[in-house]
Amino acid sequence: MSAPVAISTWNFGLRANETAWKLLSGGSNSLDAVEQGIWVVEDDPSITSIGYGGLPDETMRVTLDAAIMDWRMNCGAVGCIEKIKNPVSVARKVMERTNHVMLSGKGAYEFALAHGFKPVDLLTDQSRETWLRWKENLSDKDNWVGPHDMDDLNDNHDTIGLLAMDKKGRISGGTSTSGMAWKIRGRVGDSPIIGAGLYVDGKVGAAASTGVGEANMRIVGSFLVVESMKNRQTPQEACETAIKRAIEVHSKQIKADKEFQLAYIALNKRGEVGGAAIRKGFQYAVYQDGINKLYDAKYLYAQ
Repeated sequence: MSAPVAISTWNFGLRANETAWKLLSGGSNSLDAVEQGIWVVEDDPSITSIGYGGLPDETMRVTLDAAIMDWRMNCGAVGCIEKIKNPVSVARKVMERTNHVMLSGKGAYEFALAHGFKPVDLLTDQSRETWLRWKENLSDKDNWVGPHDMDDLNDNHDTIGLLAMDKKGRISGGTSTSGMAWKIRGRVGDSPIIGAGLYVDGKVGAAASTGVGEANMRIVGSFLVVESMKNRQTPQEACETAIKRAIEVHSKQIKADKEFQLAYIALNKRGEVGGAAIRKGFQYAVYQDGINKLYDAKYLYAQ
């Protein structure tokens, strides 16, 4: 395996990888490649789980979470930020311009404005209409009326996680998401939590997660993946170690909820990659040796 390399979550990761690869192959550092690769997904209103066009919380407000981390263990994050189109870049500002790791809510928004970010209405017409259909279907005992077909409301592919290694072997990672659709106002998921949604150790490798954030926070999964690689596991083995832990801890929820999913991607210093999930369906994209390819992740729960 060789550098540079980019690995990202889901099929939209192919486009994120394209942008990251152009920078990496041109000699840019991995941090710039991660940030600008994630922009591609944050800016796309057709992706309803990330950035502009993300599905709102229960009060019809779109709130975003993001994190970024480099090979020197510098990191920054924002949680529950509103009206900012590229939260991963605000996270980078937190990393580079403060002594903090995370800012949240109104404070994160005001920090973004102070650094020149422009407010944007993140709620698209499509997301507003989807929220209304969800609201109409909440109960047949309230005053909301509407079609009772929820099938089109369940396509929510969660977080963009992007890990990259540049030509000098420097590894960085980032995450960005609008989080769980219809979440309780103020909820923050795992994506901006360093060690849960994202972790980078420049001497070892990096990992990122997607899926049910609460489940991942309970096992600090991305840190577990990187520590497993530090203990000589391959990226694939390390991802499977974290998934096995998640299944052990959350067995009751997994059995009760057929949609319960959690997945990891990983990259080590040798340029090796891996990915694993609880259930079938998770895909990740890898750009390496001039080829950008989508893979079906190994899944460990078949029931």
